[in-house]
Amino acid sequence: MTYNRKELLKECLQAVLSQTRPPDHVLVVDNASTDGTAEMVKQAFPQVELLSLAENSGGAGGFYEGIKQAYAKGFDWLWLMDDDTIAESKALEELLKPISILSWAIGEISILASAVLWLDQTPHPMNTLNPECKNTQITLRAVELGFLPIRSASFVSILVSQQAVGKYGLPLKRYFIWNDDVEYTSRILKEGLGFLVPKSVVIHKTLRKYNPTTSGRPDRFYFEVRNKVWLLKSNSLYPREKAIYSLRLLKSVWEFLKHNKFIPIAWLCITKGIVDGIFRRPM
Repeated sequence: MTYNRKELLKECLQAVLSQTRPPDHVLVVDNASTDGTAEMVKQAFPQVELLSLAENSGGAGGFYEGIKQAYAKGFDWLWLMDDDTIAESKALEELLKPISILSWAIGEISILASAVLWLDQTPHPMNTLNPECKNTQITLRAVELGFLPIRSASFVSILVSQQAVGKYGLPLKRYFIWNDDVEYTSRILKEGLGFLVPKSVVIHKTLRKYNPTTSGRPDRFYFEVRNKVWLLKSNSLYPREKAIYSLRLLKSVWEFLKHNKFIPIAWLCITKGIVDGIFRRPM
């Protein structure tokens, strides 16, 4: 999924196509880019399928359309990532290993996630481990093999099974940006099983110090607030998780206001985010 970052996309695609176990098919969802992204893909990567959207529908809308199209094509597993994800050469090979090793239980595995690193090679905490995962035969065997149970994951290199998409549906495209991946994967993993595969490694090309609560614009922070409220209202989380995410939202708002308290639009965007989150629906 990409928007106006053709150089990053080029690097991402080169990494994907250079995998020791290449994907069977590659689909790029172009979110109405204006920087020549579509032309670059057609010229430099003719083997890649391009889905050009008529308007920018945000990351949530892009993944909605991409998963919808890939699911319709009948692929067993969908490898999802943003354009700022650079996969190491064995990322997909390693990510697929649980599927073959645990083939006797594959119908119960819904999501497999890569280990994500920042640019400085330090771990990027994008995937939430699940220490309370039930000790079933599958999870015990998976842990023995080094695969770690997860409760949610980011759209930065995850495999989602076709069965999971068929059962739990698509991401909610009205989220636009932020928290759509948390909602979607939490929705799936509330019942399904997901594992982090530590030997599958990708680089997320963002600075370690970047934080949308302090670095983002007020009009973008609106989505953080609204979507967190939507997440809290959803059935994707357990009550204890909702309490944790409520505290995270309060912390985000507090940190954002510390940096923007004298900007009137910051208060307006936060208020609007809360109101829209309460009175509007993401469906």
